[in-house]
Amino acid sequence: MMAALHTAPWWAWPVALFIVCFALGIVSVPAGVGGGVLFVPLVAGFFPFHLDFVRGAGLLVALSGALAAGPHLLDRGLANLRLAIFPALIVSTSSIAGALLGLALPESLVEAALGVTILAIVAVMASVQRSDFPNVTRPDALGRALRLHGVLIDHATGEAREWQTHRTALGLVLFVFIGIVAGLFGLGAGWANVPALNLVMGVPVKVAAGTSSFVISPAAALVYLNEGGLIPLIAAPAMAGTMLGSLIGARLLQRVSAPFVRRLVMAIMLFAGARALAKGLGLWT
Repeated sequence: MMAALHTAPWWAWPVALFIVCFALGIVSVPAGVGGGVLFVPLVAGFFPFHLDFVRGAGLLVALSGALAAGPHLLDRGLANLRLAIFPALIVSTSSIAGALLGLALPESLVEAALGVTILAIVAVMASVQRSDFPNVTRPDALGRALRLHGVLIDHATGEAREWQTHRTALGLVLFVFIGIVAGLFGLGAGWANVPALNLVMGVPVKVAAGTSSFVISPAAALVYLNEGGLIPLIAAPAMAGTMLGSLIGARLLQRVSAPFVRRLVMAIMLFAGARALAKGLGLWT
C-alpha cells in the first residue's frame, strides 16, 4: 500500500493517515497505551513526513484520543479525574523539557533513540504482569490527602469494589520522567501511565487504563507549534481518525480480551520500533 502511495496524488497521504489513525485509535484505548506510542514510530517509519512534524502531531493524537474516549470512560466509572489531574499536571510540565531537548538533537539520533525506546516499552509490556485489582489494605498519607480513591463497578456481575492508592509519592515522581520521554518523542504518556498507576500506586488495571487517557502532555505540543513543528495536513487527519477510532475503542474496553489487544499492540510496536531504529542507524531508508 505504501509503495503505491509514492506515485499517488498528494491527498492520498492524508487519507492513508486517517485510515491508519482510525485503526490505532480502536486498539490503543483497550490496550491502555495511548495513540501516540503507536502513531509516532509507524508514521515516522512509513510516511514521507519529517520526524519533527510527526512528533508534534503525535502529541495532538494523544490529546484527541483522550477527548474522544473520555466522556464514555468517566460515565462507566473506568476513569477518575481526581486520580488523573496530578499526574497530568506533572507530565504536561516535564514534557516541555523533553520537547525542547528533542528539537535540539539531530533527527537521526532522535529516530534511533525512538526505536530503542519503543523496543524497551515492548520488553516492559511483555515482562510485567498487571494486577487486575491490587490489594491495597492501607492507603498512604499522600493518597489520603489527595483523596485518590474510588469505586469500580463490574458491569458484568454488578459487584462494586472500592480502591485506593499507596506509594503515591513514588508514582508521582515517575511521572516526571514519563513526561520528559513523552515530550522528547511525541509519544504521549499512555505507554507508561498504566504501569505507574497499576503496579506502583495500586489502582485497578481497568481504572488505570481509562484514567491513562487523561494523563497527556498538551504543553509540549505548544513547543512544537512555536517551532513550526505542527502542520494541519498531518495533524488534522491524524486527530480525526484517532478520535473516531477511540470512540469505538472506549466501548470495546469491557468487551474485548485485553491480553489479545495487548499482544496485537506489542507486535505492531515491535515492528515499528525495529523500523525506527534501522532508519536512525541508516540501515533502512
